[in-house]
Amino acid sequence: MLRFIAHYGIHFIVPIIIAIYFYRENKFWAVIILLSGIVIDLDHLVATPMFDANRCSINFHPLHSYWAIAMYTMMFAYKKTRIIGLALLIHILADIVDCLFIGGEF
Repeated sequence: MLRFIAHYGIHFIVPIIIAIYFYRENKFWAVIILLSGIVIDLDHLVATPMFDANRCSINFHPLHSYWAIAMYTMMFAYKKTRIIGLALLIHILADIVDCLFIGGEF
């Protein structure tokens, strides 16, 4: 149960808190953008099996690869793409926490 709360809390609650705290003037759109980081889970559709509760997503799925994470970090470094990079890095953080719960390597 703690794994579920931690994983989905980071996916859905953390972006809302960050948007409210750091993007006060545009919090509605910030929430939408930060929550949209979940879209990188589309790469699960090409995995076999599509869902495995005991599989670590980090460096298994293409959009969760180390190369992709490096790109998300670079996006975060530039002001124009910072919020998108942040959304994707929050998603990766949620998946890293999930990997730690299952004892998986990443």
